Amino acid sequence: MFGGLELATAKQYETNIKSLQWDGLRSLWEQIEQRETPGWASGKAFEYLVLRAFELDGAEVKYSYSVKLFGEEVEQLDGVVYCSGLACLIESKDFADNTKVDIAPIAKLRNQLLRRPASTLGLVFSRTGFTDPARYLCSFSSPQTILLWSGEEIKYALDKKSICELLVLKYRVCVENGLPDYDVRERDIP
Repeated sequence: MFGGLELATAKQYETNIKSLQWDGLRSLWEQIEQRETPGWASGKAFEYLVLRAFELDGAEVKYSYSVKLFGEEVEQLDGVVYCSGLACLIESKDFADNTKVDIAPIAKLRNQLLRRPASTLGLVFSRTGFTDPARYLCSFSSPQTILLWSGEEIKYALDKKSICELLVLKYRVCVENGLPDYDVRERDIP
């Protein structure tokens, strides 16, 4: 994918992911599931795939970047997405050993949200899912809102070529029912 490069820079990752359309993202998703993503550092293919899906669906996206205060790096963000009036910090996790995401990334994102306007959402994407403590922590993270996305939901969004509409659905269910981990695939279940 990267002309023989072992590892790419953030700018190279961004350039390469932007060359992919929906079919290319679905192919990359299959490689991610098979744990065969040459040219991508561990977890990077997944991180950039999520952002590109939003971008293809019409969202404004800011790819991975660092935040500095007083000359020191204080945060590294996987990205930011703006769509349908929502502003979202993105955290993506794709563990090589297939473990589920625990509370540490949730707590980190909650702290990052504390420095943002109250309306900012946190979105955590995990190919392998979440532990029960991580899900429970999200349920009690108010006033910060953190929504959880599983690998199955990402695959569903890629197949539907739509993720922004699913974000709005997930957000509305959270507002109405207080569920941060609503499975968007349920909308198609009779």
